[in-house]
Amino acid sequence: MTRKTLDLNCDMGESLGAWKMGNDEGVLPYVSSANIACGFHAGDPATLRKTVAAALAHGVALGAHPGLDDLTGFGRRNIPITPQQAYDIVVYQVGAAAGVAASQGARLHHVKAHGALYNMAAAQPALAEAICRAVRDVDSSLILYGLAGSELIRAAEAIGLAAASEVFADRSYQASGALTPRTQPGAMITDLQASIAQVLRMVQEGKVRALDGTDVAVRADTLCIHGDQPGAVEFARGIHQALTEAGIEVRTVARS
Repeated sequence: MTRKTLDLNCDMGESLGAWKMGNDEGVLPYVSSANIACGFHAGDPATLRKTVAAALAHGVALGAHPGLDDLTGFGRRNIPITPQQAYDIVVYQVGAAAGVAASQGARLHHVKAHGALYNMAAAQPALAEAICRAVRDVDSSLILYGLAGSELIRAAEAIGLAAASEVFADRSYQASGALTPRTQPGAMITDLQASIAQVLRMVQEGKVRALDGTDVAVRADTLCIHGDQPGAVEFARGIHQALTEAGIEVRTVARS
């Protein structure tokens, strides 16, 4: 059954010093939630402050986007960490983002892990549980954004943390429900119409076609659009328009 609303989220605030990543100002008019880098995989204090301000100016919900301590690899390299290390780095980064939000009279709405941390936790129960505990311990009213059907969603539900099941507009899927690793062919969807078709099927039918042709069941509470990909603004605009034309309102995930 078709959803009446869908949250659109985008990873933002990933510039660092003189190095610029993405077009946050161009994407913000089309999304309802922003996942803002906290300085470990990308971002810096000034960028965090400016991105929070820009999101608030557009009425977009604020999310912390904690990642591995890996600026060189942009947080996309699988660096082994213990559950305790995962807990510590998530508490640290969410705390930083919450402080910046508070300094502007606002508060965080959600937390979404970045890159390799997200994908490792999606498959590893111990890491997923550590991340969810960290989010809950900082602020139990926060919503955990996690890959639909993954260990992140199961861990959040197990400890009573609100969770939003996430699907992706610009990534392909494996038969397991995991995202295709970026190192493999076909991982990224670069054609807007193909992306829109995938999005509408996930939202309207609760299914996505994996690379091997398998149909995978998914729950779509929030949809990720990557701000660092080429053509991000066109993707955001096109997907927002397609959803609107299908009678689906773009709206932030509500707190319970």
